[in-house]
Amino acid sequence: MSNLRKFVSPEFVFGANALGMTGQYARNFGARKALVVSDRGVCSSGWTRNVCSALETAGIKYERFTDVSPNPRAEEVMQGVEIYENRDCDVIIAVGGGSAIDCAKGIGISSSNKKHILEFEGVDNVDIPGPPLICIPTTAGSSADVSQFAIITNREERVKIAIISKANVPDVALIDPVTTTTMDGYLTACTGMDALVHGIEAFVSAASSPIFDLHALEAVRLINSYLVAAIDNPGDSVAREKMMLGSLEAGLAFSNASLGAVHAMAHSLGGFLDLPHGECNSMLLDHVIAYNYEADPRRYERIGRAMGIETDRLAGQERKAALLKKIRQLKKEAGITRTLKDIGLTKSDIPLLSRKALQDACIFTNPRRPHQRDIEVIYEEAL
Repeated sequence: MSNLRKFVSPEFVFGANALGMTGQYARNFGARKALVVSDRGVCSSGWTRNVCSALETAGIKYERFTDVSPNPRAEEVMQGVEIYENRDCDVIIAVGGGSAIDCAKGIGISSSNKKHILEFEGVDNVDIPGPPLICIPTTAGSSADVSQFAIITNREERVKIAIISKANVPDVALIDPVTTTTMDGYLTACTGMDALVHGIEAFVSAASSPIFDLHALEAVRLINSYLVAAIDNPGDSVAREKMMLGSLEAGLAFSNASLGAVHAMAHSLGGFLDLPHGECNSMLLDHVIAYNYEADPRRYERIGRAMGIETDRLAGQERKAALLKKIRQLKKEAGITRTLKDIGLTKSDIPLLSRKALQDACIFTNPRRPHQRDIEVIYEEAL
């Protein structure tokens, strides 16, 4: 029975001009008025306007909610709920990266269940599905458009909470690689590394399976091959498409296999200092791999091969060293070089962060079951 696995994903359309199908899908859901959830950066790039134009062409009214922070906050979700209900909306459309999409998910489930968003923390705590949700991702990284996860910041506790439920899976994702061409280099790097961590953690997860492995390894291969090209040449349409495909593959993997200590620790760190999620993952990735490696060396060797390492020519510990070197090299080439010390973390902060990380739902599928001191040491090594 422990080998049983289920695979959950939304309907998705992948390719250039997928965004233009927004009105058609909204009509399919019988929409009368949509709530378009986005953020100011995406609005300034023009993608939110394009979505609204598609709704106008389809004859569908809409309201816009764009007060979403880079790390969506619980109070922003509840503000969105108020707009959704008071303006008689019946469909939600998210346009943006993980922040806008996670906020939109939160608005939907909070409205349908008549509960505060923070009451859903954990796994399978959503009783009633939200209204129809259409997601148009504009970054190649979070994979929120295909996942069961919603990550929301609790500012009072200074922590990010994970809400994991089938109710969070969008009804349809319109995945248009062209939308990623307006990302700057730093955002491309952070979101791309986030997607890489999704693939790696899904592959070594305690809940992995051959079905999920296919997507996880392909995500690692694609992101390793195309991330730097997408950063160096923002208009490279091939690199952008491959990164978007890598993000999709990673999302299908981790949404079903879950994640691990990198994400648990990144949620704790990002909520504490309000930092970009992908950068938090990057700063912790190689340190967590070093801790986890002996739990399943063969899986990490396969990750190394997906990243172009000729593991057959190396002895056991050399394979570990080569993988860690490759990860650190990719981070450097992507321009993510800060340490935890550089972002203002001190050693005195670590016990609190470690306690919060151990309470995160992602920790339970880490390939090695850590104690608090283990987590503390990983944070210390990343300083």
